[in-house]
Amino acid sequence: MAKVALAIAAHPDDIEFVMAGTLLILKEAGYDIHYMNLSTGNCGSTVYDSEQTAAIRLQEARAAARLLGAAFHEPICNDFEIFYSPDLLRKVAEVVRKVKPGVILTHSPVDYMEDHMNTSRLAVTAAFIRGIANYPTDNPPGGNYNCAVYHATPHGLHGPLGERIEPGFFVDTTSVHEVKMDALREHKSQQEWLESSQKMNSYLLSMDAFSAELGAMSGQFRHAEGWRKHSHLGFSEESYDPLRELGGYYLENVKHKV
Repeated sequence: MAKVALAIAAHPDDIEFVMAGTLLILKEAGYDIHYMNLSTGNCGSTVYDSEQTAAIRLQEARAAARLLGAAFHEPICNDFEIFYSPDLLRKVAEVVRKVKPGVILTHSPVDYMEDHMNTSRLAVTAAFIRGIANYPTDNPPGGNYNCAVYHATPHGLHGPLGERIEPGFFVDTTSVHEVKMDALREHKSQQEWLESSQKMNSYLLSMDAFSAELGAMSGQFRHAEGWRKHSHLGFSEESYDPLRELGGYYLENVKHKV
């Protein structure tokens, strides 16, 4: 099968914050890369109404995906409507079956925001049922090929109750950090919104600082993204671990305890 990686995130700009660097490294390794935000991001403004905000954020996300060189997939719902529900699961499963990714990058199952956690659950189940014939979607089952699911670190490395979330390993994103920054810069509408809603003084500086923090945690990289690999059961052979095969870009977190 072709080497394909699919990033599934909740909102426009989430991929750029915690996944885009690894997506770019996979592209350099010969993967076709795909980009999907489940939500339109329609609530992400104090200036524009819902419809205007959704249109602006769709344009921004498309521009970011083009810059990354990723195939773009349309959002399927609005903000705060990402639920672990049959209708959304079917839509995510349709994309997974169409794309046939061997790598799925998604949110942490424990995160500060419900939209992120629900997206993680939907991505995991969509991957699990990729080859199950009795689960009908518009795209036919793709077979039970190897598919590895990786969970990004939550912003701030903490869950909703303040629990520390340690990455299991790091991917060195130093060489692609400026491209990742440029892709995030396409989400211009978020400067005012994130300052107002989440007290991020600059969304660009926040991403830069977070990737630098992960790089410092690695002890080797200037910038990094942190990941945990989902269990292989139901997804792949036990030895299948494509991110580990990235060579010098991959580094285990020796302090991580499963």
